[in-house]
Amino acid sequence: MQYWLMKSEPDVYSIDDLARDPTEIWDGVRNYQARNFLRTMAVGDLAFFYHSNTKPPGIVGLMTIIESDIVDPSQFDPAHKYYDPKSPPDNPRWRTVKVGYQETFANAITLDQLKATFTPEELLVVKRGNRLSVMPVNEPVAERILAIARGT
Repeated sequence: MQYWLMKSEPDVYSIDDLARDPTEIWDGVRNYQARNFLRTMAVGDLAFFYHSNTKPPGIVGLMTIIESDIVDPSQFDPAHKYYDPKSPPDNPRWRTVKVGYQETFANAITLDQLKATFTPEELLVVKRGNRLSVMPVNEPVAERILAIARGT
């Protein structure tokens, strides 16, 4: 099992939305490095749900990867904001995963808390200038994040 951190703006899609509709395709990723991380995810991996572009940003919950290697349907929809006219249906450029709701943390772990706890080498989200929406989290760091979230 691997661990990940996946960002979403809460006014676009939040942990509460995932709790309400307990599974969702994680569509709209249009960064090649983030896409490559999505391609390596496997069923059973865990991902931290990170609210970005909000005050304060931070990790708000946990989800599990319930299906992997899904063609992102938004790339073929001309009405969708993530439409990609250069992605051919017979060889789609963008693939994604389906996530399942696991839990909402009682208290968000803010970016400031993460910066105070982890170095940029340990946790990419605290690295200055990092804008990736999907990134790996190594197991020892993931266990520390879970301990902070659960107050243990």
